Amino acid sequence: MDNLIIAAPECDLTQPVCAPENVSELFVLTTRLFGTPITRTIFLMFLAAFLVVLLLYIAYRKPRLVPTKFQAMMDSLTGFVRDEVAIGIIGPEGIKYYPYLLSLFLFLLIGNLFEITPFVVFPITSRMAIPGLLAVITWFIFVIVGFAKNGFSYFVDIVWPKSVPVALRPLVGLIELFSIFLIRPFSLAVRLLANMVAGHVMLTILLLTGFIFTINIPELGLKGVFGLAWFALGIAIFVFEIMVSVLQAYIFTLLSAVYIQTSVHPEH
Repeated sequence: MDNLIIAAPECDLTQPVCAPENVSELFVLTTRLFGTPITRTIFLMFLAAFLVVLLLYIAYRKPRLVPTKFQAMMDSLTGFVRDEVAIGIIGPEGIKYYPYLLSLFLFLLIGNLFEITPFVVFPITSRMAIPGLLAVITWFIFVIVGFAKNGFSYFVDIVWPKSVPVALRPLVGLIELFSIFLIRPFSLAVRLLANMVAGHVMLTILLLTGFIFTINIPELGLKGVFGLAWFALGIAIFVFEIMVSVLQAYIFTLLSAVYIQTSVHPEH
């Protein structure tokens, strides 16, 4: 067992458990673009975007009156985002934001599902840069829409909410100011990040520990049998993470629609 964990500059990543001196080795690929090393995260990010385009292209390049099974599946997915999220949350004007919300949902869905994809096993949304960037884009959209639709009164209504008693308006206005302009993008990103990191770490620990203990049953004896239990629990978490991946993509997209709705209809 002592030989299974290696921490050295020349760490062999084919070992069951390997801790290189510089952990960035786990994310950098040998490919370079304009002299810059391409990280695993960047590669998977572009792959997720490519898969979104590919799925939509295959489904709708030649739409049929009687859809194929694949087109029907994509119709149900895109229809759900259009009717239940874009129009259902924002209202009739939500159709303007439907392309963004659909792209956001599909990109996050694929990026999250990389967690349980064989030979990948890495959700790109477990790196703060991606959910952080998407949260900032959503923030820019609902802030710009807020000012475009309501003018400067959008800001005034936030810092001086007329629906609140006068004595409480300064306090509530200050809370709303920080909530809308600072906390919303941060909480939107961290919610997705925390869920995906937690699932990824849990899966890695359970499956890897179970695998190591199982293959060393001859040496460990009865203790090695516990590896089978760990591995079985890891498989159960694996199935659960499929649901988490879908749910987190939906929640991020839903909250983005809710935030846009508050700018389109601030009176609500």
